[in-house]
Amino acid sequence: MPKVLVSDPIDPVGIELLGQVAQVDVQTDLTPEQLIQVIPNYDALMIRSGTKVTPEVIEAGKLLKIIGRAGVGVDNVDIPSATRKGIVVVNSPEGNTIAAAEHALTMMLALSRHVPKANVSLKAGKWERKKFTGVEVYKKTLGIVGLGKIGSHVAKVARAMGMQLLAYDPFLSQERAEQLGCKLVELDFLFSEADYITLHIPKTPETYHLINAETLAKMKSTARIVNCARGGIIDEAALAKAIDEGQIAGAALDVFENEPLGESPLSAVEGDLILTPHLGASTEEAQTNVAVDVAEQIRDVLLGLPARSAVNIPGLRPEVLEKLQPYMLLAETLGNLVGQLAGGRIESLDIRLQGELANNESDPIVIAALKGLLSPALQERVNYVNAGIEAKERGIRVIETRDAAARDYAGSIHLEAKGPLETRSVTGALLGDNEIRITDIDDFPVNVAPANHMLITLHRDMPGIIGQIGSQLGGFNVNIASMQVGRKMVRGDAVMVLSLDDLPPEGVVAEINKTEGIRDSYIVTLQ
Repeated sequence: MPKVLVSDPIDPVGIELLGQVAQVDVQTDLTPEQLIQVIPNYDALMIRSGTKVTPEVIEAGKLLKIIGRAGVGVDNVDIPSATRKGIVVVNSPEGNTIAAAEHALTMMLALSRHVPKANVSLKAGKWERKKFTGVEVYKKTLGIVGLGKIGSHVAKVARAMGMQLLAYDPFLSQERAEQLGCKLVELDFLFSEADYITLHIPKTPETYHLINAETLAKMKSTARIVNCARGGIIDEAALAKAIDEGQIAGAALDVFENEPLGESPLSAVEGDLILTPHLGASTEEAQTNVAVDVAEQIRDVLLGLPARSAVNIPGLRPEVLEKLQPYMLLAETLGNLVGQLAGGRIESLDIRLQGELANNESDPIVIAALKGLLSPALQERVNYVNAGIEAKERGIRVIETRDAAARDYAGSIHLEAKGPLETRSVTGALLGDNEIRITDIDDFPVNVAPANHMLITLHRDMPGIIGQIGSQLGGFNVNIASMQVGRKMVRGDAVMVLSLDDLPPEGVVAEINKTEGIRDSYIVTLQ
C-alpha cells in the first residue's frame, strides 16, 4: 500500500479520504532535516504553506510521485526540481476562491470605515465618532489587477455594491471582461484612476514589487490598496512611506514578503493600514474544500489517474483536461507507435493538429505525444510532468503545426519522427465514442485499433504474401486477431498491420524479413 506524509495541519476529511487508498502518516512541525530524513519512505506529500519543499527534499524523495499543496499558492515548492524528477505538483486553485474573495472585500470595507481602529478606540473607553468618519464604496472606482476566479468573484460582488470596475489582465478577452462588468485598461491607467486597487495575481519575476515607489506616485491621494494575493507583489517599505506621507489614503494587507511578518516597516505605520496574518483561506468551508480537492488528486495519481490541477503539467487545467483527455491518449499512443517504428535516435518530432483540433490548446497533446515517444526507452521514468524536459535533454526538436482543414475525421493528429537515417509518420483519430483509430502509417491509409502486440510490415503488394506471413506466424504459435492492408496503388508498396494475441518470440522478424517482397517488419508493443 502506498504511503502519504501529511506535514502540515490538514482538515481531517482529507486525511480520511486518503486513508481509503494509502497509509497516511501525519507529522507536523518537522524541521527541514527531519523532513529530508523521513521523505524517502513516502509516495506522496501533502502540505499547506508551512512546509518548504526544497530541492534537497525532492532529491531525497526517491519514491515521491506527487506533492499536494492544500491551497492556491505553491511558492513553498521548488517546481523545477519536482518537474525534473517527474513529480506531479498539484494545488487547489478553486477551493478557497470564495473565502479569498470575501476577505479582500472585507478588508476593503474595513479600511473604508476604519473598523479596526474604531474597535480599539471604543474598547479603550473612548467615543470618537468624528475621528472615524469613513467613505462609501458606492460609485467609487475599483481597479482589479488579475481577473482570475478570485478577482472575478470580487468583481461580481463589487459591481452589485454599485462600484465602477476597471481591470487589468493581459490574458483575459474583452468579451469576458464585459461579462463581468469591467473595463479592460492598461496598468498605468488603472493605477491613476482607481479609488481602490485590489491585487489578485501570482508572485512572479514580472509581478515582484509591482507596487513600488514609482507606481505609488501615479495613484490618487485618496487611493486605497488591498492585497490578499501573494506577498512580494508590494514593496512594503515604499508602501509604508506612501501611507505615512499621505501619498495614498491607506492599505489592507493579508500577505507579506516574509511570513510570519516579524520586523517590518509596516509595523511602524501610523496611517490607515490594516494587517491580517494570511487569513484569506482561513474559513471552515475553504479548509475542507482544499483538503478534499488535493486529497482526491493525490488519490487519483496513486491509482494511476491524471491530476486535474497539476501546476507543472502545461495546459492541464480541469476544463482543458476534460475536453482533451481522449486526444491526449490518442497522442500518447501515436507517439509510442512512431517511436518504435523510427527506432534509434530521433532528432525531431513534427506534431500536426488537424481539423477541429487546430483551434484547441496544444500543450497537453504535445506533452502526451512526447511521453509516448520516449516511453519505449525510458519506461516509467517518463511521465506527463517531465516528458518535455526529457525530450529537450535528448536534443529532440519539437515542431508544432496546425491544419484546420477537415479530412475524414473531425479532428486528427499526425506525428512525423525524423532520425538520421529515415523518417516515419503515423496519423490517428477518434471515433464517436472516443475509440482510438490509427488511420495512416507512412502515408498508407489504414483503419486499425491499437493492440497490445502488433506486427507491421512494409512490403510489395503481390499475391500470396499475406498467406506466407500468416503461415510463418502460425509456425511460431502466434495467433492473429485482425489484419489490414493499406496501399496507394495495386501491386505497389503497401503496409500490413496484424494485431496479435501474444508477443511473438525472438526470431519472428528475422524470419519474416526473408520473405520475398517484404521490405521491413516491426513488432510493436502498445500498452
